[in-house]
Amino acid sequence: MVAVHQVLPVFAARDASGNHAVAIRNAMRVMGITSEIFAGEVEPGARHGARTVRDVRPDRLAAVEPTVWMYHCSTGSSVADWWAGVPGVKVLDYHNITPSELLGPWEPYVGVEVDRGRAQVAALAAVADAAIADSSYNAAELISLGYESVTVVPILLDTDHLADEGVDDAALTSLRKRKRGAEWLFVSRLLPHKAQHDLIKAFAAYRLAYDPDAHLSLVGRVGSARYAEALTDFIEDLGLVEAIDVTGSVSDGELGARYRIADVYVSTSEHEGFGVPLLEAMAHDLPVVAYSCTAIPETVGKAALLLDDKSPTTVAAAVHRVITDVALRDALVDAGRRRLVEVGLPASTEQLRRAIAATLARAGISGPPALAAR
Repeated sequence: MVAVHQVLPVFAARDASGNHAVAIRNAMRVMGITSEIFAGEVEPGARHGARTVRDVRPDRLAAVEPTVWMYHCSTGSSVADWWAGVPGVKVLDYHNITPSELLGPWEPYVGVEVDRGRAQVAALAAVADAAIADSSYNAAELISLGYESVTVVPILLDTDHLADEGVDDAALTSLRKRKRGAEWLFVSRLLPHKAQHDLIKAFAAYRLAYDPDAHLSLVGRVGSARYAEALTDFIEDLGLVEAIDVTGSVSDGELGARYRIADVYVSTSEHEGFGVPLLEAMAHDLPVVAYSCTAIPETVGKAALLLDDKSPTTVAAAVHRVITDVALRDALVDAGRRRLVEVGLPASTEQLRRAIAATLARAGISGPPALAAR
């Protein structure tokens, strides 16, 4: 047997990296590979049987069977140092780390943490036997740091069932009763680089120019308390308290209801290593309007109206066009369905299989038959 064990700084409920790790573990087990998930911290409420790194003896596991240790890197963490010292083949899975200049002015301690993470990524090139990146954007950064054998494997996401998570009927009924105009949606933690402030500006311009009854839902837990407070003040200053919901974290059922009621998904984010909610929007047949930056163009392909300029009037006009031009809207929805096939679970799992098979071959390790080239 062969093992592919995964390591994360934190394993959290409803976290993109955690869900990705679970999907990888499932795929590895189907291929006949032993696979477990370990983390520096397992948050209360997180399911799927993840354990802390304190619960594992890497030397003992490596003595039982050839072992690949995959580290999911998205921030600075002492877990990276732990991973660097484990025996066996090491693969870094890079989800990108937000540059500190986008976070530091709001959260200085977080800025220090991400600087540490970027320094760790550079240093880990010396110990990594291979690397996986969620996007070509992420892969280019690793290559610039001296990583070899870098493979792009998109986030493993069951796109066929993204819209089947269930909808909270009470929430949907309440949202429908309230709806008067166009419904905008954006899903992400409240963080400065997600640029909810730019989205609010564009939304304000849209209400003034096109639809005074429009409504915006900003869904996601607080990632920066200072930034969240500033957003609240900004919304109040603009007189948009009744027009914008800042929901915090919501249940899967309520999130499904907000996707169901929305007319358009709008992103003005400054930094994305991949962008799972963009695909979630497509799964709910929502047209996407997004600022074209970092990995976003690669994630959406041709299934979004991409903007090189995110000034308020530009974004507002783009959203108005998508909502009023039925042919354009239908074309974006159809393109979204095709994009979900291109980056869906079967396609991404095949890319993962090739990456792991190549890594084992370079290490002189024989994998199970299901891992063999086909």
